[in-house]
Amino acid sequence: MKSKEIICIVCPNGCYLEIEKKGDEYVVRGNKCPRGKIYGVKELTNPTRVVTTTVKIKDGKLKMLPVKTRDPIPKNKISACMRAVDKIEVKPPISVGDVLVQNIAGTHVDLIASRSV
Repeated sequence: MKSKEIICIVCPNGCYLEIEKKGDEYVVRGNKCPRGKIYGVKELTNPTRVVTTTVKIKDGKLKMLPVKTRDPIPKNKISACMRAVDKIEVKPPISVGDVLVQNIAGTHVDLIASRSV
C-alpha cells in the first residue's frame, strides 16, 4: 500500500501523519503523542466523527436546539444521520444530555441534547 498523509485532529498540535500498511500492521510517522498513532490507524481503517447539529423546537422561546451524537459514528453514516435529524422536532422541557433519538440511523449511538430549554 502506498503511504497516506493526513493531519491529526485529536489535539491542538495538528501533526502531519504519514501512515503506511506493512503486512497486517500500520506504521504511523509524524505523531508527537500516542493518540496520533491511534487516530491515524483508525482514520484509515474505520473513520468516525461526532455529529453536531440542531433540531427544531416546537412551541419554545428558541427555534433550534443544539444536539450531538453521544459517541462518534462511522463517516459513511453521517448522511443518513442528518436525514433522520432533519425530521426531528422536539417540545420543551429538555435537559442537556437527554436522549432525543436512540440508535440514530442504525449507528447504535444516541442523539442527545447539548443544551437545556
